[in-house]
Parts: sequence; structure tokens; C-alpha cells
Amino acid sequence: MTIKEAQARIKARVWQTVAQADLDLSALDKTTLEAFVDLVTESALLEIDSELDASMLSASKEEVDSEEVDEDDDEFGEEILWRGRPFLSLVLDYTITDERIKITSGLLGKSHENVELIRVQDIDHSQTFGERVLKIGDITIRSHDPSHPEIVLRNVQDPTGVYEILRRAVLNARKRHNFSYREEM
Repeated sequence: MTIKEAQARIKARVWQTVAQADLDLSALDKTTLEAFVDLVTESALLEIDSELDASMLSASKEEVDSEEVDEDDDEFGEEILWRGRPFLSLVLDYTITDERIKITSGLLGKSHENVELIRVQDIDHSQTFGERVLKIGDITIRSHDPSHPEIVLRNVQDPTGVYEILRRAVLNARKRHNFSYREEM
């Protein structure tokens, strides 16, 4: 289910609940009532996402406790710069380390995609109006990786902050590996 579908379903449920509540809302004009329902819908989505974060955090802490891995490093000794997931997603996990971008998908079975930071050519981020309200956005990464020339990290919380973390990580990886691009004019 997409975010827009979830938003539409929650909004419909709120309208249905308001209609069934036998409340006298005749004093409110239509614009105010619609704004209220939109506010309740956005709040519900944010609360659901917050609960998903909490449940995934407790599950990942149990995993880490059983593996006894340093909190700032992953299992391969790479420094974790950022870890997140798409808004309202249970099956996708994004991790940016000092060496690569890791995308893990799957609930029971897991699939992993990796892009080395030194192979990243360009990074962009974008937000629609609805995404700006929810403070989420997409980050598009173009790379020299033949298997993943373009990756989109969808519905990321604080896309501008994640973009900056990723941009600095790419620059640091290039510097560490003495890698540079020469552009011809």
C-alpha cells in the first residue's frame, strides 16, 4: 500500500467515524472541518510511523544484543553514518556506512543491495508538497555500479539531512581512496 492509499483510507475512516458519532458540527464551516480531518489524518500517519520505528528499534536492539556488535559499527566494522527506513515500511531498511550504501529488503527472507560510495556519481533529493508536510522525501543516487546505476531511497525522514550525510560520506570515501574525477570542458 502506498502512502497516498494509506492516507486516503485513514481519511475515509475519520470521515466515517465523524458521521457515525452523532456530533453536531453544524457550527463549523466546511473548510474548517476538512482542515481538521486532514490534521487528524496526518497525525495518525505520523503516529503509525512512530510506532513502526519503535517496534523495529526494539527488534534490532534484540539482534544487536545477541550479536554484541558495537552500536556505531556494523558487522563488517564499517562506521554506520545513518540508518533508516521508508515512511510506513516494515520490509525495507537503508544504511549508509563510511564505505557503502546498503539496502535490505524483505520481512522473512532478506535481499541485499550494496553500492560502494566511491562509485556514486550524483545525488539529488526531492519532496512533493504532501511529503513536505510529513517531512519525508526521496533521495536519488546515480552511480557507476552496473547492477544498480540508479537507486532511489524513497520516503526518507529528513531527506535534506540524509542527503548531506551521504554527500559528505561520498566526498570522504573519494578522499580516503585517492579517487577523483576530471571533467573536460
